[in-house]
Amino acid sequence: MSALASKLSELPSGIVSAFQSPQPMARLPTRVVDLIRAQDRESERLIIYVQLSLAALLALLYVLAPRPDDAPMTMFAPVPLALVAYALFAVVRLLMSRTGPLPSWFVIPFIVADIGLLLGLIWSFHLQYGEPPAFSLKVPSVLYLFVFVALRALRFDHRYVLAAGLTAAIGWALLTVAAVAKSPDGSITRNFVTYITGNRILIGAEVDKIVAILLLTTILTMAARRAQRTLVTAVREEAAGREIRRFLSQGVADQIATSEELIEAGQAAERDAAIMMLDIRGFTPFSTTVPPSEVVRMLTAFHARIVPIVRRHDGVVDKFLGDGIMVTFGAVAPSQTAAADALRALDQVLSEVMDWERSLSGLGLKFPLHVNAAVASGAVVFATLGDNDRLEYTVIGEAVNLAAKLEKHNKVEKTRALLTASTLIEARAQGYIPAVEPQLRTKSSVAGVSKPIDLFGYPA
Repeated sequence: MSALASKLSELPSGIVSAFQSPQPMARLPTRVVDLIRAQDRESERLIIYVQLSLAALLALLYVLAPRPDDAPMTMFAPVPLALVAYALFAVVRLLMSRTGPLPSWFVIPFIVADIGLLLGLIWSFHLQYGEPPAFSLKVPSVLYLFVFVALRALRFDHRYVLAAGLTAAIGWALLTVAAVAKSPDGSITRNFVTYITGNRILIGAEVDKIVAILLLTTILTMAARRAQRTLVTAVREEAAGREIRRFLSQGVADQIATSEELIEAGQAAERDAAIMMLDIRGFTPFSTTVPPSEVVRMLTAFHARIVPIVRRHDGVVDKFLGDGIMVTFGAVAPSQTAAADALRALDQVLSEVMDWERSLSGLGLKFPLHVNAAVASGAVVFATLGDNDRLEYTVIGEAVNLAAKLEKHNKVEKTRALLTASTLIEARAQGYIPAVEPQLRTKSSVAGVSKPIDLFGYPA
C-alpha cells in the first residue's frame, strides 16, 4: 500500500487536481454565476446538436454503405432502430434544456444513457449482419466513443468528461465480456493477424482500446478543469469590465479597451475639439428645499434626456459636474467635424431642455430651474492624469476654460446659450446649418477673458 501511495505522490499535481471537484462558484457575484450558467446551457445544447448530427451521419452511412445480399436494408432492423432511439433521446434532452438549466445530477445519467445507446448501436451491428458477437468489437464505430468523451469538454466541467470517459471504458469492457460470453469456444486468439483477418477476439486489443479511452479521459479532464478556471476568470472580468464601463464615458471606455499599449500617467495628445458646457440655474436653492432623493431623481431624468443626444452626435460626456455636464467633441478621438457636431447637438439639447423645463412647471417648484449652455472650440490636450494606481482621462486647454466662462456669462447677456463666433464659422465650414439663427454680440467682455470677443447667443 505504501508503494502505491509513493507512486501516486509522484503523479503531476495537474492530474491529481483534475479529479477534484470543480471550482466553487459560491464566492462569485450572482451576475457572474448567471453568465457562467448561461454559457453551460449553450454548451449543452451545442453537444446535443453535435450528437444529432452524428446520428444523421451514421444513418447516412448505413444507407450508403454496401451490404451483403443476405442483410437487406429495412427500417425495423437493429441498426435503424438503435439510431432512431438515439435521435429521439437527443431530441428529448434538447427540449428539456430549453425549459431551463439541467442540474448536474440529471446530466450524468444522460451521459450514461448516451454511451449506453451508442454501445447498443455498436452491438446491434452483429445482429443486423448476422455475424458473430466478435464482429461488434471490430466495427469502426468504436471511434465515436472518443468523440462522445471529447464532446463533454464543451461544458467546461471536468466531471462530465470524467463521467463520459469512465462510462465509455466500463461500457467497452462490458461489451467485450458480452462478446466473449456469446461467442463459441475457440473465439479468443493471441495471434494479431488472426484477429485482424477473422471474427476472433484478441483480449489485449480490447484492453488497449480501454486504456486509450482512459488516457483520453485523463487528458481532457485536465483540459476541461483548466478551461473552467479560465472561463470563470474571463466571465468574472468581463462582468466587472461591463460594470466599470458604465462609470466611464463610452469614448473613454473604448479608448482604454482598444489601446495596444499600457496606458500610463502623463500620456497626452493634441486635438482640435469643441467643448460644450451645460448648467442648471437655480439648482442650489432647489437642492436645499427638497429631499436628496428628489434631487437625484431630477438629475437622473435630466441626464437621461441629454446623454443620448450627445452620443448621437459623437460627443463624449467628460464629466457630470453636479448640476452641470461637460461634453467634448473630437477630443477623445480625432474628428474633422467636431465644431459642427457640437452645434448640431446644441440645437437638439436646447429644444430638449425647454421641454424638460416645461415638464417641471407643473410640480409647483419654489425656484424655477433653467438650463444654460455654451460651446467653444480650439486646440486642446487629451491627457491621462494621476498615478499608475489611479488614472483619469481629462481634456485641458483654452477652449475648455472659455466654454466654462461663457456658460457663466449667460447671466450677463441674459441668453440661453452662447458660442464663440470662431466656433460658428468653423462649424459652417464643416457643413453645419443652424436650426435657429443665433444673434451676434460683438466685442463682449467676458469675465476672465483678457480682451473682448465676438459671440453668438440664443435668447433665454
